[in-house]
Amino acid sequence: MKITLKRRRLSSSQIILLGFLGVIASGTILLMLPWARAGAGSAPFLDALFTATSATCVTGLITNDTATYWSVFGQTVILCLIQVGGLGVITVAIFITKLSGRKIGLMQRSTMQEAIAAPQMGGIVRMTGFILKMVVVIEALGAAALLPAMIPEFGIVRGIWYAVFHSISSFCNAGFDLMGVKEPYSSLTSYTGDVAVNVIVMVLIVVGGIGFLTWDDVKRNRFHLRRYRMQSKVVLTVTAVLIVLPAVFFYWKEFGMPGWEDMSVGERILASFFQSVTTRTAGYNTVDLTQLTQSGQMIMILLMLIGGSPGSTAGGMKVTTLAVLFATAVAVFRRRPNAHIFGRRIPNDTAHYAATVLILYLSLFLAGGIFIGCAENMPIVPALFEAASAIATVGVTLGITPDLCAASKVVLIILMFLGRVGGMTIVYAALSTKHPYVSEFPQEKIMVG
Repeated sequence: MKITLKRRRLSSSQIILLGFLGVIASGTILLMLPWARAGAGSAPFLDALFTATSATCVTGLITNDTATYWSVFGQTVILCLIQVGGLGVITVAIFITKLSGRKIGLMQRSTMQEAIAAPQMGGIVRMTGFILKMVVVIEALGAAALLPAMIPEFGIVRGIWYAVFHSISSFCNAGFDLMGVKEPYSSLTSYTGDVAVNVIVMVLIVVGGIGFLTWDDVKRNRFHLRRYRMQSKVVLTVTAVLIVLPAVFFYWKEFGMPGWEDMSVGERILASFFQSVTTRTAGYNTVDLTQLTQSGQMIMILLMLIGGSPGSTAGGMKVTTLAVLFATAVAVFRRRPNAHIFGRRIPNDTAHYAATVLILYLSLFLAGGIFIGCAENMPIVPALFEAASAIATVGVTLGITPDLCAASKVVLIILMFLGRVGGMTIVYAALSTKHPYVSEFPQEKIMVG
């Protein structure tokens, strides 16, 4: 009797999911090697797993100070994980396939399209090459720009390493830093008034967070904004608004409060814009965030949940999701059947998807924050802050992560992973088979609102 086994093909969502899991597992093993740690012995499994997940998911939350706990080898592993996670596992895999001379098939192209949120499969290989070239150029320019600040302070060899590390970490919106040599877990607080470092890091964060498709529009159309895709217009507009408005709030409300008198006007402006930029995507901070009011911390939570742009190195629900939800609400207020943005009609399916993403992120955020608050017996705002930072893969923190119990750290690991690969990717990976609906239930109205 002949038995034939049917070969099951993985969906794009399943490939992306398994790719990230594979990179995290490899990173965890490497970080558990004795020479990955600066001190004696090997890193505990949970610390290695947490760090590998945070680096691959370009989050920036840490249980141990990156500069003092990990050796140069360990820091190099972390940097490689950041680079792979920022670019996307599939992008790197297709680049390696191209270098090897192998043909890129339809399945690989479909997976790449989903990984970078491209609107169509055509030209996806060309897009991959463009992305990789731009990444190398931007990160190299960022490192070169940071050299004048790093070399005088840390020496030539160490200064070059610090410039490269922080350039890649900033562009990939990871938020990992090596400034713990000055003070553990200090992030960039020693550069509060340094205009060059602040501006360079902010530019790298924004460029990495606006998305690969927006880059392509900028390359093709330059300053002819009318020719841009609607998505690019939405990304640039909402990003600008979410940088300026929170910066104004931080300047007048937070840094105008008692306790910040030692800051000059210039430092207040820099700190306001830096916290506005980094909160949505990166994870650095130039001031002590525990000194902010709860109102300021809640504003940061909202910014973290919104995040960056689709197909970028940033996390969160994405600025396009916010724009679609806002446009849909306006359409409902005006009794229009569809939402409109920049003279284009938004399909109802897109509005449904945006609402689903919102519910998914809010559910994970609240569940994680409440669990941490209960497990650690702490006020709810710090717990929600940490949960938002994890699910949005941001990395800013109120300093509670290293002291959390094992269960809370596991919750943050799960949130970081779900936030990076996307909750909808998890759902589609689990429910990859599509069954056509040949019948529908009877319709009945229900009152909402």
